[in-house]
Amino acid sequence: MTATLDLARSFGDEIIALRRALHQVPEFDLDLPKTQQLVLDALAGLPLEITLGKELSSVTAVLRGGAGPGPVVLLRGDMDALPVTERVDVPYASQHPGMMHACGHDLHVAGLVGAAKVLSALQPTLAGDIVFMFQPGEETTGGAPIMIREGVLDAAGRRADAAYGLHVGSAVQPLGMWSSKPGSFMAAADQLHVRVVGAGTHGSTPFRGKDPIPVACEMVTALQTMITRQFDVFDPVVLTVGRIAGGTKENIIPDDAFFDATVRTFSEETRAKVQQTSVQLVEAMAAAHGLVAEVQYQIGYPVTVNNPDEYAFARDTIIDVFGADRFRERANPRCGAEDMSYVLNEVPGVYLNLSACRAADPDSAADNHSPLADFDDSVLPDAAGLLAELAVRRLARGI
Repeated sequence: MTATLDLARSFGDEIIALRRALHQVPEFDLDLPKTQQLVLDALAGLPLEITLGKELSSVTAVLRGGAGPGPVVLLRGDMDALPVTERVDVPYASQHPGMMHACGHDLHVAGLVGAAKVLSALQPTLAGDIVFMFQPGEETTGGAPIMIREGVLDAAGRRADAAYGLHVGSAVQPLGMWSSKPGSFMAAADQLHVRVVGAGTHGSTPFRGKDPIPVACEMVTALQTMITRQFDVFDPVVLTVGRIAGGTKENIIPDDAFFDATVRTFSEETRAKVQQTSVQLVEAMAAAHGLVAEVQYQIGYPVTVNNPDEYAFARDTIIDVFGADRFRERANPRCGAEDMSYVLNEVPGVYLNLSACRAADPDSAADNHSPLADFDDSVLPDAAGLLAELAVRRLARGI
């Protein structure tokens, strides 16, 4: 048991109380004034240099080590909630109707505050600087690239040497289990938006118009065939059409039909290829039927890639601090996406998962983003302790 973990546990009641306060005031996207103020209140009195975001309600805090110059380590926690109506019966449930911390970002914030408290207590022994990145907008427009543009990676006066973050889960893994993998860990997430433009007419005389609905349906099926026939199964693509719409009445052929898809990939090469081939396919299919396809391929979050050396360092630290039975290396990447990917594109680092599943059977528990997602905040001292320990050991390694 390390000194950092002992310190984190001494702050346990404080950070659990903070998490529950945050849980009651979930806020969406980039403007999180109540969340920001709770963070600032929790950091008050610590020896931190604090900067607030200009385009978003971010908080960047820098801790200067007292044992001389050294590396710069960045620790990140996202702050935003989701437009979900909470159905978990807890005394600290959301007080903002239609909003919920259904993805556990309230735990991320509280864990990062805990790490700041621990590392501030250890400040005289730290040879280097630590940047605490409290980030809005992970679920929506991507707060990470905005914070990068505003200088978070260079907040200590030079570029961070390593970056670490974690994400809690409410299902699948047993409580307290850490997991991750080297290389591609989470998917890139892009969107395909298609409007099939035809010509409306009466449903009894389809030959007098250009019916976009069967063409849109063919496109949906053809896109799945494209995935299985043009892409390597060992560098997978997931393409899901989540919305399709067209028409107003059963006997009217409409002028147009629409569908929207999410596209998940795990390498930049495959990502570029699926963008090109999907657009070509739907445009050619529309033309073959004498119609036009208006296609927008919207680039989203990139692949989240764990640096192999930093992954090995984080894995060994977890095993050393918590024991080998508390860590599982994932065999495959996750299909979810994360804007921590923007940080890891610039700075070598690692992103970790920590189970905060309250249920006895993790496989039957409600997962993140569910209105029934229930997170056990007893894991917070471990979260804070690991973030602090990663920083302590990384500073000790030097530049």
